Order: sequence, then C-alpha cells, then structure tokens
Amino acid sequence: MGFLLLSGGAYPPAGAQKAPVAPSYAVTLTAYNAVPEQTDSDPHITASGARSNPEVVAARSRDLAADLPFGTIIEVDGTNASKESCGYDIVAPIIGYRVIADTMNARYTDRIDLLFGVEADYTLAGGRVRNAGIVLGICEGVTVSVVGYVDIRRIPKTQVELAALVEGTGGSLALK
Repeated sequence: MGFLLLSGGAYPPAGAQKAPVAPSYAVTLTAYNAVPEQTDSDPHITASGARSNPEVVAARSRDLAADLPFGTIIEVDGTNASKESCGYDIVAPIIGYRVIADTMNARYTDRIDLLFGVEADYTLAGGRVRNAGIVLGICEGVTVSVVGYVDIRRIPKTQVELAALVEGTGGSLALK
C-alpha cells in the first residue's frame, strides 16, 4: 500500500494556477500613482516587493488581505458603480486585469486602488487635462472577481501578457 502526499504553497513556482472558485467582492475603487506623496519613500517597489507597474498592479485594503493575497489576479467591473463621483466608464479601457501586489493605508477598508501612470492623462470638457486617477475618482459599488493567481515574482509586464495568461491564449492555462 502506498500513499501519495501532495504539498503545495500559496503560489506555484511559475506561471499561474486556476482559481478553484471565482469569488467576487463589492468594493470602492480608487486609484494612485507611484509617487512618494501617494506611496512610501520608495514608490517604485510595492509592498509585495514587485515593481510598481501601472499597467498591471493594484493594491487592496488590509481587511481584504486574506481574501486577496499578493499575486491574486482580479477582473474589475464598474458597470454598476455609482456615477456621482466615478469616471469608471472613461478609464475602463486602461484598467484590464490587475494583479494584487500592493497594500493600502490601514485607514481604508473594502477598497481596491489601481496603479495608474502619472502620464496617463485625459482631456476633459473645457480642455482640462487630468490624470487617470483623478478622472476615475471614487467609485462605490464596483465588483472585483478573482480570476486566478500568479507568482508575485513573475507578474506579467503588460496588459497584453496578463490577458493572454488569463484567457489562455498566451500560455498553457486558461483561468476564466
């Protein structure tokens, strides 16, 4: 008689693994830039140790740490967000999938913060130019769904690479 013992860690050594269930969370969605005024003294490194990459990185509030550990790939759906102070529809094309790689200040709860580049500007009515984070504003009632996990040391560098991983077109594993 033999026994097979399988042991695993929180993340696979490379690539991604399929999420066993696709849990969703209702959150407030905000944005930040990798600048000292909005991060810590080293804005180019996230709390997970990953590089601050505005194409794929997101932060989560500390109360969501157990549900959304570093390396969690999320899909953001802001179609039901309150429109009062939310510009989700405007910036949606640059959101894509995101990898949880950073942590927010402890004063926030039930919140996801998307990292945007400081150069991601939009020209609004009246000719005003605004950063994507300002255009996004504060979006309440946004749904984020877990679509998989990736080793935090091997986060894809672009939205194209991350989408290919999630959708199964650029790797051997489809997560959705």
